[in-house]
Amino acid sequence: MTSPASASASASGVGFRSERGPILIALMLTTGLVAIDSTIVATAVPSIVRDIGGFSSFPWVFSIYLLAQAVSVPIYAKLSDMVGRKPIILLGIGLFLVGSVLCGFAWSMPALILFRVIQGLGAGAVQPMAITIAGDIYTVKERAKAQGYLASVWAISSVVGPTLGGVFSSLGIWRGIFFVNVPLCALAVWMLLRAFHEKIERAQHRVDYLGASLLTVALTLLILAVLEGGQAWAWDSPISVGAFAIGAVLLVLFVLVERRAAEPVLPTWVFSRRLLLSTSLISFGVGAVILGLTSYVPTYLEGAAGSSPILAGLALACLTLGWPVSASQSGRLYLRVGFRTTVLIGISVTVIGSVLLLLVVHAPSVWLVAAVCFVIGLGMGLVATPSLIAAQSSVEWNERGVVTGTNLFSRSIGSALGVAVFGAVANAIYARTAHGDQVPSVIVSASAAVFAAVVVTAVLVVVAVLVMPRVRGAAAPATGPVAVPAVD
Repeated sequence: MTSPASASASASGVGFRSERGPILIALMLTTGLVAIDSTIVATAVPSIVRDIGGFSSFPWVFSIYLLAQAVSVPIYAKLSDMVGRKPIILLGIGLFLVGSVLCGFAWSMPALILFRVIQGLGAGAVQPMAITIAGDIYTVKERAKAQGYLASVWAISSVVGPTLGGVFSSLGIWRGIFFVNVPLCALAVWMLLRAFHEKIERAQHRVDYLGASLLTVALTLLILAVLEGGQAWAWDSPISVGAFAIGAVLLVLFVLVERRAAEPVLPTWVFSRRLLLSTSLISFGVGAVILGLTSYVPTYLEGAAGSSPILAGLALACLTLGWPVSASQSGRLYLRVGFRTTVLIGISVTVIGSVLLLLVVHAPSVWLVAAVCFVIGLGMGLVATPSLIAAQSSVEWNERGVVTGTNLFSRSIGSALGVAVFGAVANAIYARTAHGDQVPSVIVSASAAVFAAVVVTAVLVVVAVLVMPRVRGAAAPATGPVAVPAVD
């Protein structure tokens, strides 16, 4: 059993000037590593390919990173409940730093892909640990505002990332997109070492090596099959069928092993509690909706409205601008009406925004799409943040890491499946016309089909929200049954 030390009462308040301000800044810096990386690399792809070649393999630069990040999240989450958050987030930053430096020196596409695995393993620790630490050091009332700060990093990164990537590419120094992580990692580590302290009660733990191995291999095969199905190979090809079959068998074996493990890496109770199961399903839907929009809104605007990539990216950025605005204010709402009602309001706004996007798809307008994306972002902020806080607030400190990790892992799986399903829908329409992905009318039809699928997904999330039990924010423990980490 691990438990942090008590925080002083003077550590109240959320913001940079509060006593916990240095920790919040450090968490925002670490979150920024993952957020910027998700946008900066895409803009540099042409320059990378021109320099080291491997055009046919460059999609793996993204797929392998997402894969490594997704499969490692549950393992890091469990370890953080055993040894504390600080060692795990520092490990994640270290791996991300090493991976970034190696990527900067990559001499070929296979080498770059290999080094992206190391980056992804680091990201798998950084993002969930930042959110978990915020859940540890802030009360239920404060967490929404704290999560709003973290969400704002994604909004800033959606603008800064593509801009930096474009600058480095235009200057012919694409390797800089990886080296820029070095000072950020160093600063984040320094601030965490200086400001964030945990007092851990040392106890004997039995690491579930077998369960971790089975889970990693099973998820690797399944996520890889979903990410590359219909792209690198046909859905009905032997490699696709084999990956799904073997992954499913290993997943069944994993469940059997976890039932007998002394300290399972992913406890079955996570899926047996109604609140945790429903919030995981909600997070799954959030991942699918967000990826559906981020993947196809720019394509739609560039192909149908003739907008520039920068303008299309800025329109999409409105999605991530609306998110932190509502997320930071959601605490006031869920403390009054409860988590379930707050999330229901948020998903209702998301459904309305998605329907509006579908209605305007045949009249391409960058500004109209930007406005609709902002509305959807407002809804998502009232869905993702309160549902995550509801899950975190229902468990003790030594379970919060697993719960947070499971929630974010569900979002990653939803994103992977969303990319596969929406991609299959769009590709089926493109295939009906020669060079259909270059014909504006066909792009509009394909985008309309994808946006319709997004509407359906959002409606399914409504069902998951209705399954969520009623829990009032004021009734939840302020910081969980145990105290929060000590703050200097």
